[in-house]
Amino acid sequence: ADTHSLHSWASLLHNAASHASRVGNTLDARIMLMKAMKVWEKLLGQDHRETLRSREMLGLVLHDERRWKEAEELQRLVLDTRKKVDRPEHALALGSMANLASTYRNQGQWDEAEKLEEQVMETRKTKLGPDHLDTL
Repeated sequence: ADTHSLHSWASLLHNAASHASRVGNTLDARIMLMKAMKVWEKLLGQDHRETLRSREMLGLVLHDERRWKEAEELQRLVLDTRKKVDRPEHALALGSMANLASTYRNQGQWDEAEKLEEQVMETRKTKLGPDHLDTL
């Protein structure tokens, strides 16, 4: 298949997985996201935003399935890559940080969760101001 077709296929898989996840069909979502990630990695590389977007959603699906360690591993990888690619204070990196904090909290890793949550809040206050909806 040509590059354009593969790109379209990966986008379709990601969007269908997003819908499946929203309606609670995490198994299908997980399968589609793994396929989308493989296509993105082949086409664009591991650090590309499309690859990260599908990898992050897969981490959220694993979180929803209470597969904490797998979710943590993927979310940590996404966060580390986003910090390198987008800068730590970028909105996408902050979202990844908040996702990982939630996974830590669900595993009872309170100190790690609190550290990330404080970092997210302080960065948002600095970037957006103390009265912005994301910082209240």
